[in-house]
Amino acid sequence: MAPLPGAELVRTPLQLYRYLLRCCRQLPTKGVQEHYKHAVRQSFWVHSDEDNPERIQQIIQRAIEDADWIMNKLPFPLTKKGGPGAN
Repeated sequence: MAPLPGAELVRTPLQLYRYLLRCCRQLPTKGVQEHYKHAVRQSFWVHSDEDNPERIQQIIQRAIEDADWIMNKLPFPLTKKGGPGAN
């Protein structure tokens, strides 16, 4: 299960970057959101010179799997309105 709908459509690094930033918006607190946004930006720049298409697809797949793991690790299911007890 992907953290957000559309993970299967991610094919390029820019699509991955945008997808991961959307995932960050689903995290419960501003501090956690900022932490993971920073990590996404750092990883994007670290891998920005990668030109092997096979390796790029491996990175994309792994990043989506990692985002899925993080989202599943949350202590409660997220709703559109927010965290626990959102009505």
